[in-house]
Amino acid sequence: MKKSILKSFMALSIVTLLASCDKEDMPQAQSKTITVENVLDSKPLVESGTFKGNGTPPVILPGQSVSFSFYAAKGQRLTFATMYGWSNDLFFAPENPGIQLYNDDGSPVTGDVSAQIKLWDNGTRVNQVPGASVMHPDTAETTPKNIKEVNGTDDFGHNYLPASQLMHVSLSYGGNSGFTVTIKNISGGTTNETPFSPGVWAISYIAGGNLLLPEPVYSAGKPTANGLTNIAEMGDITMLSAYLTGHTGIFTPLSPVLVVVYSGSENPFYKTGEKDRGEGLKELAQKGNAAVLAAALKSKAGVKNVYVLQDPANTVLLPQVNGASGGRVSQQLSLQEGDKIAIATMYGFSNDWFFATTGNDISSDQKGDVSATISLFDDGTAVNQYPGAGVTQANLAGTPLEENKPIQMVPNPNPFNTLPEIKDMIKVTLQ
Repeated sequence: MKKSILKSFMALSIVTLLASCDKEDMPQAQSKTITVENVLDSKPLVESGTFKGNGTPPVILPGQSVSFSFYAAKGQRLTFATMYGWSNDLFFAPENPGIQLYNDDGSPVTGDVSAQIKLWDNGTRVNQVPGASVMHPDTAETTPKNIKEVNGTDDFGHNYLPASQLMHVSLSYGGNSGFTVTIKNISGGTTNETPFSPGVWAISYIAGGNLLLPEPVYSAGKPTANGLTNIAEMGDITMLSAYLTGHTGIFTPLSPVLVVVYSGSENPFYKTGEKDRGEGLKELAQKGNAAVLAAALKSKAGVKNVYVLQDPANTVLLPQVNGASGGRVSQQLSLQEGDKIAIATMYGFSNDWFFATTGNDISSDQKGDVSATISLFDDGTAVNQYPGAGVTQANLAGTPLEENKPIQMVPNPNPFNTLPEIKDMIKVTLQ
């Protein structure tokens, strides 16, 4: 009896010991939360600049012309301003929101667009008879008036030809969303002969079908602002140019974020130097659609969990706008020792760029700000255009032009512009 009890006790002890050892040897899962934020301090203008004549002073005399180039997507507009030189405070500018650059069928507008240019009164000076004898800046308005179109005559009864008979504006298209505009002074020999001053120009981003800054230079029916008076009265572009430059930069949303927990030595969905694997990264990089890649990854060896994180308010993660916080998503993860985390999200206003973890991705034992693991890549599946101004960018209602190149890191500067540092666009933390 004693022997039987002893044998049973020993057997139970061995089982208990083995179970205890197995439990101690098993990797212990830990809970951490990954957070991805769009921390870009966005700007509403995709491009802006200045133009001037070649002489001294750099005015554009009758018979002379000036050209400059820019990029634009469908729905974006070109605006500019230049002084009617022989006036007290008049300026030429397209009627807001600016010159239409694409036809309704998506084809670029080319040729004469002079009919879209108007003559405007800045409302800050009493108008003299226009001509070479005008005194600058002369008498100020007792009470400044709102900006008003000069349509035939001004408030003082002085006559003016239509702007299109004084200024000829034409567009040419160079392909890949690139335009060149030429402004020619054709006022010579008319009753309103005048030089044009140096000028400023701008292109606004468009998001959700709306221009982010639809009236960057002036607003009809409102007081002049931001240095426009200096152009209208003196042809001085310094202040308004600085204002536009300060509002020019980068704007991009981030697509819903793909988060992958896996065990293994290599990122499960891409490798630099290799071409897109056809598993869904193309759809993420071109259109921000992570669903196809997420579905493919769920059946891959070593992949433990796959998540697609959407901003609850906007689906995409919008950047910071006027000081308001950008989009942010979080996900609680169950991690074991040796696990890794890979993420990917589209640079929304591109043809096929995506942010992704690099190197060994994010290790499960890391903690805090892990943004240093993120880089920006070109998927190599679509022809690149100016970020935020590409007519074939899917998120700007375009159809990407296909190409077939290896995945590479996006250089900075890139062929179009200079981007902020990665850490100033996307922040990733693991807590």
